[in-house]
Amino acid sequence: MPAERISVVPLTADHAEQVLDIYRLGIEEGNATFETEPPAWAAFDKAKLPGHRFVALDERGGQVLGWVAATSVSDRCAYAGVVEHSVYVHPGARGRGVARALLDALIDSTEAAGIWTIQSGIFPENTASLALHRRAGFRVIGTREHIARHHGRWRDVVLVERRSPRIG
Repeated sequence: MPAERISVVPLTADHAEQVLDIYRLGIEEGNATFETEPPAWAAFDKAKLPGHRFVALDERGGQVLGWVAATSVSDRCAYAGVVEHSVYVHPGARGRGVARALLDALIDSTEAAGIWTIQSGIFPENTASLALHRRAGFRVIGTREHIARHHGRWRDVVLVERRSPRIG
């Protein structure tokens, strides 16, 4: 399905089951997150910033194809303009512009809100995600080596960020 057949809308509780299923599929693949199972909807909903979470819907059937959401990095006021994000696409919808449409929506919402940095940690093995983020204007800050254990082994994370062009 081409990207023009999707619409990006705010992520709500109506999307919960499909969003958590897509999250579960990403977890099962092993290169998306340190998490080993998706949270309950209440915990997911509480953690994600309301103005910065979206789903991509198949315009033909209304199925959720993917989601993006941001969380606060810190409660300290100095970091009020810094968020961390996650983006997940259903395996059957990859390569069709879904992730880019979701990242673009997140960038638009954060720019409008005065957020100056969007960051994420990506496993180096997730080359598709790293390439996507580069195309969307993110840069690699560095690699956090052996940052945490995942299924019994130490994993590295590539830290990426997008800085708003509005800041000096």
